[in-house]
Amino acid sequence: MVEVSTPTKWALRLVAVGYVFFLVAWPTGLLATRTFEGGVSNLVETLADPDVQSALALTGRVALLAVVINLLFGVTISLLLVRYEFPGKRALSALIDLPLSVSPVVVGLSLVLVYNSRDGWFGPSLSDAGVDVIFHTPGLVMATTFVALPLVIREIVPVLTEIGDDQEQAARSLGANARQTFWRITLPSIKWAVVYGVVLATARSVGEFGAVKVVSNNISGQTQTATLMVEEKYQNFAQDQAYAIAFLLVLVSIACLVIVAVLRPSSEK
Repeated sequence: MVEVSTPTKWALRLVAVGYVFFLVAWPTGLLATRTFEGGVSNLVETLADPDVQSALALTGRVALLAVVINLLFGVTISLLLVRYEFPGKRALSALIDLPLSVSPVVVGLSLVLVYNSRDGWFGPSLSDAGVDVIFHTPGLVMATTFVALPLVIREIVPVLTEIGDDQEQAARSLGANARQTFWRITLPSIKWAVVYGVVLATARSVGEFGAVKVVSNNISGQTQTATLMVEEKYQNFAQDQAYAIAFLLVLVSIACLVIVAVLRPSSEK
């Protein structure tokens, strides 16, 4: 191990703290300052707006559905990648990281090409069956699910790899079926990885903008999410309301982190 002098240690700490301060803490603090510049009246008046209430409710519904979908498929795919060998395993693992590599706008445009009700691959058939995807809530859910896809999986896979399958094999040798093994052995072993993945997916889903903007026609009260409303308010010179909505979105992310910190057992901290 390379020895580092005390002045160098303090210099590195100062650089790290300064980096986080100027990149995260200061902008977030300014957002809170602008929100409450005239007291709480700005936040109260913003929340009283029916369009804002609709946007926040839609954001909550879309984020909830996206997180649930990513949780179910994330745990399943993680088990598939770690516990089984099959052709195309590496290709599947690479595809999972695709949302982290491409722009969310590209994701939204791809969904439009596939699910557009006029000339998409599956859109016309789904529309005839009464299911409209693009410019409706299903499209928002699909776009949000796609961009948050890797977060749960990339938290669970390393933990599954580390714990191995010795306990699972022991449980099966004692007569436990697959369901009992998962609920009593596997899930308790990966529960904090699942929690962290859900927290990251929730924050990502709530704050998604690019993909949602493409698949949404941005109609107030119908398909306008909170992030889209922030853009609209800011561009229409209603900056105070834009700051208030953005501040609420930041609070959601902070609340998730606080909940995890409180619930996390002392042995894990």
